Amino acid sequence: MSAPITEPGTVAGTEPGADPASPLPRAAGLALDLTGRTALVTGAAGGIGRACALRLAAAGARVRAVDRAAEGLETLAEEARGLPGGLDARLLDLTDLDAAEAAAAGTDILVNNAGIQLVRPIEEFPPDVFHTVLTVMLEAPFRLIRGALPHMYGQGWGRIVNLSSVHGLRASAFKSAYVAAKHGLEGLSKTAALEGAPHGVTSNCVNPGYVRTPLVEKQIADQAAAHGIPEERVLAEVLLKDSALKRLIEPEEVAEAVLYLCSPQASFITGTSLTLDGGWTAH
Repeated sequence: MSAPITEPGTVAGTEPGADPASPLPRAAGLALDLTGRTALVTGAAGGIGRACALRLAAAGARVRAVDRAAEGLETLAEEARGLPGGLDARLLDLTDLDAAEAAAAGTDILVNNAGIQLVRPIEEFPPDVFHTVLTVMLEAPFRLIRGALPHMYGQGWGRIVNLSSVHGLRASAFKSAYVAAKHGLEGLSKTAALEGAPHGVTSNCVNPGYVRTPLVEKQIADQAAAHGIPEERVLAEVLLKDSALKRLIEPEEVAEAVLYLCSPQASFITGTSLTLDGGWTAH
């Protein structure tokens, strides 16, 4: 689960019998010129957010990369050095909702990615953590969208991409806060799509299954305890149990989907959920 992250770009499929916990080789990414656009990516210091920030900057967008993890932002800024669009790394705690809304002003592309996770039965779930999860993963996206829309409406163009999850479409036990937040994000995204359509603004969700990120890796011990199994069995018996494709999805694969939703070819796609779940919801 701690294999290194690959560089931005789509990735090829695994060969039969390949290790589902190993990263995939890099392949060419979608060609798209976002020169002159400003993109805001939340939770950009690692995982999906990092991949999205680098991919958008590589496509020419000027990226505002926000996170509360200073060290991760410093690393990201170094990685982005020399990319066509450039990247501004900014500290931001999304529980400061006024600051979140202000940070989104003037953006053409908004990627609501930041998330937190705790795996506990409902009767053991700390109410303060439930509140924080909903604040960061639902109320903050509302405030960010609210801050971004005046500029988007004024220019007649905008792209809102909300990183939801297969858990925005399906529930899993022991994840009450996360599932509730993602289901709420789906509704918020659809409402933004309906209101934004007359103004040239699209709003969509991207719904990956389990992604090779620190957020997923940190769940292993909690999942093992909640399900009463050893940690080494969590990947196969819990995380990939319902997936037809028995591997984790790479952050760079998710970033390519985000980029696609910003492309001219996706201009008629709004109010929907782009599912990248390896066949999970096909059941």
